[in-house]
Amino acid sequence: MGGTLTVTSLDPIAARQRLLEAAEAIGFAAVGVCAAGPSGRRGELEAWLEAGRHGEMHYLAEHTELRCDPRGLLEGARSIIVVADRYHDGRPDRDDPAAPPQGRIARYARGEDYHRTIRRRLERLVAALAPSLPGSAFRICVDTAPVLERELAAKCGLARIGKHTLAISRGLGSWTLLGEVLTTASIAPTPPDSQDDPCGGCTRCIDACPTQAISPFSIDASRCVSYLTIEHRGRIDPALHTGIGEWVFGCDVCQEVCPHNQPTRRQRRGPRETALEPRRAGFPLLELLGWREEERREAFVTSALKRAKLPAMRRNAVIAATNAVIAGRHADDELRELAAKIAAIAADPDEDHLVRSTAADSIKRLAQPASDP
Repeated sequence: MGGTLTVTSLDPIAARQRLLEAAEAIGFAAVGVCAAGPSGRRGELEAWLEAGRHGEMHYLAEHTELRCDPRGLLEGARSIIVVADRYHDGRPDRDDPAAPPQGRIARYARGEDYHRTIRRRLERLVAALAPSLPGSAFRICVDTAPVLERELAAKCGLARIGKHTLAISRGLGSWTLLGEVLTTASIAPTPPDSQDDPCGGCTRCIDACPTQAISPFSIDASRCVSYLTIEHRGRIDPALHTGIGEWVFGCDVCQEVCPHNQPTRRQRRGPRETALEPRRAGFPLLELLGWREEERREAFVTSALKRAKLPAMRRNAVIAATNAVIAGRHADDELRELAAKIAAIAADPDEDHLVRSTAADSIKRLAQPASDP
């Protein structure tokens, strides 16, 4: 006797339980869900954009309606799932005095490209949920759609927003990357965090920011080292060169000093996605100064680093090398070699204009007396 098998959709509470179980099996560090709806931070976003604090990231000023109401990204969206993948356990980098001067890269970019990694894992999550939610539509977002993901993480109870504007999860800190799934399914929300301010009177991130980009719960991206080294395509104001230190892609200073990120037993034991484990912490600066496009492509394959183009990476390397020479923490012969390379770049009429002009700025800095700032 034939017939059609009818699959009954889970009720919202059962759907949430299925979600939590599936996310744990996949290995996400945290997962939550909230109702799809308008943002409560539209005024803050518009004021931040009006003040020009997004710098040259013009895409942030686009699709404001979607950013402030993600229901426009998926017709009939009722729920938003947010996951966190942890990529670092809080242990500080160790300096190797025997290593040549290095250009540092932010920890989130030291492993496989998180866009690919989290998307693959979210596809597994959707595959685990879909059979129990027949007829439901899903849309995965991993930095690919205009979504205010930190606000969503707070709504889901995954995190609170710190003074450095990053999402801080209890017991995990801010060493996490977020991903979202919009769905037309009705899933019972997870409770939001009851404490709004995770920082109290602490101002360590503000005090430590090397370019004074942070004010309480806001950041001037146009001064942020991460913005300057990744998103900014032109000449960097020489007044900000010292603050860049030896970073050539991103910056972790505000996270390094945050009390929530200090190594603890729970931090070390917490789940981490192996694909995000670091493959390298940086690049030798002398090598980076001489890169061609072939070297950049080879070094950046399957990495989030590929967002930075060759001229910008070499510009950053010139600044970092200059700071290394001024700091004088490496062997004299290595520092002399770096200084000579910077001078050669500044004098080469065939050099890329951005790299050459940055080297010219560096020559002026290197000519200053050691007591000058």
